[in-house]
Amino acid sequence: MENGYYKAINWNQVSDEIDKATWEKLTEQFWLDTRIPVSNDMDDWRTLDDDHKWVVGHVFGGLTLLDTLQSQDGMAALRRDVRTPHETAVLNNIQFMESVHAKSYSTIFETLNTPDEIDEIFDWSDSEDLLQNKAKRIYTLYHDDGNPLKKKISSVFLETFLFYSGFYTPLYYLGHNKLNNVAEIIKLILRDESVHGTYIGYKFQLAMKDLTDNQQQELKDWMYDFLYYLYDNEEKYTHLVYDRVGWADDVLKFIRYNANKALMNLGQEPLFPEGAEDVNPVVMNGISTSTSNHDFFSQVGNGYRLGNVEAMDDNDYKI
Repeated sequence: MENGYYKAINWNQVSDEIDKATWEKLTEQFWLDTRIPVSNDMDDWRTLDDDHKWVVGHVFGGLTLLDTLQSQDGMAALRRDVRTPHETAVLNNIQFMESVHAKSYSTIFETLNTPDEIDEIFDWSDSEDLLQNKAKRIYTLYHDDGNPLKKKISSVFLETFLFYSGFYTPLYYLGHNKLNNVAEIIKLILRDESVHGTYIGYKFQLAMKDLTDNQQQELKDWMYDFLYYLYDNEEKYTHLVYDRVGWADDVLKFIRYNANKALMNLGQEPLFPEGAEDVNPVVMNGISTSTSNHDFFSQVGNGYRLGNVEAMDDNDYKI
């Protein structure tokens, strides 16, 4: 509302070209979980022992919880502090795709798990203290309208850092040529999250410039303290989930690497010593979001594009 009038959004007059570029990127990347043939992974699934099946199910349960938080609370919170009407449109797009992400895990569960196993996974994610700790802390910040920049920090830490303890598992299996279609869904999610984290981090950096030097330093101190808190909780969560298969140390390297990426999205210096060379190369190779070679008529990979449609005319009927 401006001067008593409600204004229509005009995409021909965009004050921040990053809004338009991000909208175009996100709409180009549109996908749905129902187009990925997860059932083709059943033979691989049957080869896993109970511990590894438990890890797959429960990391996806944790990711479902965090994507639910992001779709139901995160983007709604960020929309209250937009700089442009086009930013609102981009956040609407992100919110919908976060809902697609959350639903995608249910598609995986429906294919791989029994109804009793699915109920146990959701009971676990809805009550596990370490998982709930990070969700509740970020939920509280999303509903603190007095600190809009802390909302953006929380969102970037969630998108670029906290999700990755769960992403490790499917990327590991992808590198060993197992659960390829499950991993395909995760790579599609990764591709989205990469744009989400970069975009929201960019908006944070714009707003950060409006602060005084003292305000900036105070916010940086809070940011790093918050990251330490989240990492301490994530370290415990990682051991809880991964110790049974012996992966915890490798997963923590991956988490620290992505924590640094989250800080970089926010325009800050990295905190941890880990670089890409310290992460399991099988997982780093899987994190690439390049197109998979799926047959167009039977499967859809993470590089599919919507077709270009052209209206027919009379000449099309002249054979």
